[in-house]
Amino acid sequence: MPGVIVDQAIYCNGVRESINGDISDAFGDARARGDCFLWIGLHEPTQEEFDLITSEVKLHPLAVEDAIHAHQRPKLERYDDTLFVVLKTLLYVDQSSDIEVGEINLFLGRDFVITVRHGQANALAGVRRRIESDPDLMEAGPAGVLYAICDQVVDTYSQISHEVEHDLIALEQRVFSGEYADVTEDIYSLKREVLEFRAAQDPLVPVLEEIVKGRVELCAVARDQFRDVLDHLLRVDAAVDQHNELLTSALSAHLALVGREQSAAAMQQNADMRKISSWAALIAVPTMIAGIYGMNFDYMPELHWLLGYPLSLIAMVVAVVIVHRLLRRSGWL
Repeated sequence: MPGVIVDQAIYCNGVRESINGDISDAFGDARARGDCFLWIGLHEPTQEEFDLITSEVKLHPLAVEDAIHAHQRPKLERYDDTLFVVLKTLLYVDQSSDIEVGEINLFLGRDFVITVRHGQANALAGVRRRIESDPDLMEAGPAGVLYAICDQVVDTYSQISHEVEHDLIALEQRVFSGEYADVTEDIYSLKREVLEFRAAQDPLVPVLEEIVKGRVELCAVARDQFRDVLDHLLRVDAAVDQHNELLTSALSAHLALVGREQSAAAMQQNADMRKISSWAALIAVPTMIAGIYGMNFDYMPELHWLLGYPLSLIAMVVAVVIVHRLLRRSGWL
């Protein structure tokens, strides 16, 4: 159990109290005092390990299954007096420009918060320190914890959005600089990352809207804070949609430029072939005449005529000049 629980504490009247004994005693203490809440943080627990928590808190089996196996889309569900919230976490890898997706699952009641984190992104130690140093968040209880986690996750979305924007600008520069070798693959790779980004953040919008509209009683005390998070998320959502559209445009521009280059190469090839054919035609004319005279038929009068040889040369030159002028006029030369 100690390897699974990342942190655990009781928060009473703005003060953190460590849990030294059994968790069941901590739950009982928090409920008995009435003005406290318990926060237990877990990282990738197994079913058997999570059973130690559910034995003290009655959590819905379907929600527990979702929290253990992860791979859920962002959502908010109500199970009696417990809220189950799923958030997607993102981690930007500088070396490869990849976006790794993780998950945070939260169980919230009147006097407890249970967080289950999957992946390496968005560790919650910073959120705990923020709550422990902010009396307003501490007073908000579990709603304050949910707000602080959502705020951190959305701030990470915003940072990754800027990183994706830088990658997109660099990719556009490559597209219009004439580097066509690997751009298509890179565009598709970045577009896939952007779509994963959208799948992580877009479903969170209706979750926060439901909280902001006051439909979640447990979070009513922190509606203003959630409204601020929603505003930031909507800006990220618009930016991600813009990134996706720009990538589509970049791909279209890239394919158009590649097509233009291919057309130009084909036209140049055709021009070269016409020039080669034209020169071949010019050579063929005197070759034909020379070939006829090369037969040396004795009955050809030109062979015994003093001007026959000069006239044949003149005929070759005239024929070549006429063919050359015709080819120049047609644009082949």
